[in-house]
Amino acid sequence: VQLVESGGGWVQPGGSLRLSCATSGFTFNRSALNWARQAPGKGLEWVAGIYSEGTGYYADSMKGRFTISRDNAKNTVYLQMNSLKSDDTAIYYCALALTPIESYWGQGTQVTVSS
Repeated sequence: VQLVESGGGWVQPGGSLRLSCATSGFTFNRSALNWARQAPGKGLEWVAGIYSEGTGYYADSMKGRFTISRDNAKNTVYLQMNSLKSDDTAIYYCALALTPIESYWGQGTQVTVSS
């Protein structure tokens, strides 16, 4: 199983970024996937998830600003982030839980929001 995030970078407050997570090694179209993040000096925070059929769900602080989506033909999940704030600065990870005890994480992509 491989999860490879991309799309991070620097953006000013109020800006947007789209993160991608390219995957391989499992049955993508039958799997739910998640995004999580870790801000400097803080613990891991769940951001959003998407079911195999495409329904997304979000942490309360991301609702209305972030949109998770997937492309089953490309085995890729996306996170569109709008109205970014400095508090959104973090390393963003893509995560897969194949079973309750078997999970996989990508290497992460850095998002920095500052003026």
